Amino acid sequence: MLMIIDATDLILGRLASFAAKKALLGEKVEIVNSREAVIVGDKRVILEKYKRKVARGDPHHGPFFPASAERILRRTIRNMMPHRRYRGKVALKNIRCHLGIPDSIRKEDIVNVENARIKEGTLKYIKMRELVYLLRQK
Repeated sequence: MLMIIDATDLILGRLASFAAKKALLGEKVEIVNSREAVIVGDKRVILEKYKRKVARGDPHHGPFFPASAERILRRTIRNMMPHRRYRGKVALKNIRCHLGIPDSIRKEDIVNVENARIKEGTLKYIKMRELVYLLRQK
């Protein structure tokens, strides 16, 4: 069964845990509009945290941290499942993240994840597209 989730205004961690659980249960999960997901918290603190992750390690030996929104989302989902075991590897292959909406799934039904949606009055958050843009600046 194919599940399509629109990440627009969804909290990254809650979206990732929902997608990881569904993938571990055997469903195929496709997440569209990855760059529209949000990370809740102070922008400065979040940016410093991700800059530390990018700068960590050696550029030739890793650890390698992704620089695009769909890759950051996929890595967040990966870290919420047992990705080194067979069950987790199979589940991770069932997850796809896209920046926009591909033509192949444009007409499919999109699942609504209400408990992951950002609340109306939340002040402190940063969108993934803004985070990626700030990470690429030196």
